[in-house]
Amino acid sequence: MDSETSGSGRDWFFPSPSFLRSSSSSQYGHRFYSNSKPYTPPTLTRIRHRRRVKFPRTHTLTNDKPQLSDTQNNVNSSPNNNLIFPSQSRFQFALLTLTIVFFLLLLLLLLRNAHLESQLTKLQGDILGLNIILHACHQLDTFNVTSSSSQDANSGLSENFKRNLALFFSFILLFIPLIIFKYIDYVSKSIFSDNLSERVSLNKQLAYRVDVFLSVYPYAKPLVLLVATVLLILLGGLALFGVTTEDLAHCLWLSWTYVADSGNHASSQGIGPRLVAISISFGGMLIFAMMLGLVSDAISEKFDSLRKGKSEVVEQNHTLILGWSDKLGSLLNQLAIANESLGGGTVAVMAERDKEEMELDIAKMEFDFKGTSVICRSGSPLIVADLKKVSVSKARAIIVLAEDGNADQSDARALRTVLSLTGVKEGLRGHIVVELSDLDNEVLVKLVGGDLVETVVAHDVIGRLMIQCARQPGLAQIWEDILGFENCEFYIKRWPQLEGMQFEDVLISFPAAIPCGIKVASYDEDDDTYAPASLPTVWRGSLPKDFVYPKSPERILFCGWRRDMEDMIMVLDASLAHGSELWMFNDVPEKEREKKLTDGGLDINRLENISLVNRDGNAVIRRHLESLPLESFDSILILADESVEDSAIQADSRSLATLLLIRDIQARRLPYVAMASQTHGGSFSKGSWIGEMKQASDKTVIISEILDPRTKNLLSMSRISDYVLSNELVSMALAMVAEDRQINDVLEELFAEEGNEMHIRPADLYLCEGEELSFYEIMLRARQRREIVIGYRLDNAERAVINPPAKTDRRKWSLKDVFVVITEKE
Repeated sequence: MDSETSGSGRDWFFPSPSFLRSSSSSQYGHRFYSNSKPYTPPTLTRIRHRRRVKFPRTHTLTNDKPQLSDTQNNVNSSPNNNLIFPSQSRFQFALLTLTIVFFLLLLLLLLRNAHLESQLTKLQGDILGLNIILHACHQLDTFNVTSSSSQDANSGLSENFKRNLALFFSFILLFIPLIIFKYIDYVSKSIFSDNLSERVSLNKQLAYRVDVFLSVYPYAKPLVLLVATVLLILLGGLALFGVTTEDLAHCLWLSWTYVADSGNHASSQGIGPRLVAISISFGGMLIFAMMLGLVSDAISEKFDSLRKGKSEVVEQNHTLILGWSDKLGSLLNQLAIANESLGGGTVAVMAERDKEEMELDIAKMEFDFKGTSVICRSGSPLIVADLKKVSVSKARAIIVLAEDGNADQSDARALRTVLSLTGVKEGLRGHIVVELSDLDNEVLVKLVGGDLVETVVAHDVIGRLMIQCARQPGLAQIWEDILGFENCEFYIKRWPQLEGMQFEDVLISFPAAIPCGIKVASYDEDDDTYAPASLPTVWRGSLPKDFVYPKSPERILFCGWRRDMEDMIMVLDASLAHGSELWMFNDVPEKEREKKLTDGGLDINRLENISLVNRDGNAVIRRHLESLPLESFDSILILADESVEDSAIQADSRSLATLLLIRDIQARRLPYVAMASQTHGGSFSKGSWIGEMKQASDKTVIISEILDPRTKNLLSMSRISDYVLSNELVSMALAMVAEDRQINDVLEELFAEEGNEMHIRPADLYLCEGEELSFYEIMLRARQRREIVIGYRLDNAERAVINPPAKTDRRKWSLKDVFVVITEKE
């Protein structure tokens, strides 16, 4: 000590780190002891030493800060310094200490209560002794009094002990979870004090576990609420048992009444019972608030599920439509007509749209559903769980609609939908009707779906149908009458009573139907609206002459561009006479046209009957149309252009504009002939633009591809175009195949490149002028030409009559009448 103090003063004022560590183990770091010299009170040197020890905390000398900071770090990093905790740990430790003190005080109160009870017992014993002295002469009575008093004292002690124990136990149950939680948090912080930044706090861990429990298990929230209610009733009942004189069962009942109705505690007497009753009522209000929240959330989720279409459809033998397109309205109309005879049916629609939007769009459709219910659900047809939600395995027919847009993408999605349908474990009761956009993808879809799938290639079918209608005016209206369920429809059924009969006799065996063909292998058919009758007596007669329908070269104009243009060209080349011309007028460059046609599989050099003439221009610009010889074409096809086919309204507006421009140009180029229209529209004067266009339409047939059914009324009113309502015809075909999958064989036969097709024949092929014949007789004469007559159109009529009712009635026919027949392709 003397040697150190007598040396350099700097070592004394600025002690080394090792010196500080050695001195920190004593109570006062500034005192030093020596065994060789007695202790003397410190003088001025001691005072200076105290200032130097406190120097690192105040940081008053900036020039010595690095050394002192290093000293302080060494002190903090010492392994013996285990009593230095963060402020949060100190707070939790203080809270734990206060909780222990509270329980100690509670224990002291219970002990004092026990002491008072022992004093009471002693006083009762003294009273008992006095009673024995007063009743010495009455020993029996004294014995009874003694026994009863002793029993009362013992029972009173036991009852008080139970109540105190119940009160103590209720408090223990109330505070034990908090104590355990704080103790675990305190211990975890003490263990991981070296790495506080990476450690996850106990609060976060417990919150995460509770969140997982409530999220994974659907009934976790009601279960937690039930457990909290039971615990509150038990703790409240025990507390009431400790502060009142009632039995435990009654206290539990009172606790339940306080939880269920917070106003029941108003009748409580005494400070203790009132405090417990208020606590229970407050807990009950919290529990019932949580219960109301859970009930409100459950009701809201249920209504939200119903509103968004997430609930399950519990139906069977219903028609299921997957997807959404412009064809949906016409399809629902046809299905409603088909179900009318059954009193209505059920149609489920599932698409990736909001349920409310779908229902609003369906409500805007202007037709009567005739008792058919339409149920909308939101979901994806590519997800099996969503398919099960609409009872896909119990549906009698499933219709997969093509999406608007790119054909390949639409067909690829249809293929994935078929894969999802075939993956349903329960299997499918009905068949699948798939609308495709490209004929090349039909083989792949049938390969995946197998026997369950029936395909309708809408775009290719409409293209071929437009060509048929362009070459035979009036055929579009006949197709509308045949397709769908509003007028005539196809049926396939087996009739055992017709076995062994010739087909000519079968033709005249059905008064209410017309046999169109024979299907070798067929399924059962449940329609009974027609049946064969007894064979009538019909005079067959003979044809007036051996007439061969002549073919002459034609000139046809295509306005617009379709993606299946190469297929339409090949169909025309196979059906037109040699020397015909096909003019293509659109805004696609000529080199790009040739590339598209070649990529589609068309070899222009191998065309036999037609020659292609390319013209560039916009079909809605008048000066571009005026560069064409519009008055020289036999047929003009206005196509829904590929660039705008995604929007039905825009495509129809473009088609209507093109139609009006062409008719106006034709009317101005043709010499006007005064005429009175024999149609129901009345007579047209020379100043009437409709009359001029009607005269132009008598020379040239214009077929307009219409996508929106609302555009039909405009064309019907003007009667300046023989139109094809493409979306509606496709919807009719889909509905017919959905109702009876065998109809698809008939449609494929009529729409295929080879086989049979529908034609309109003049009357002079079957009869002479003024000849009186029945419809049966005309059918038998047409059979000599290997044709089947299914209807007729009189000279002064606008519409054809398909499947006439009175087939045996004879009438006079005109050579200007025409007959609708099914015959082999020419």
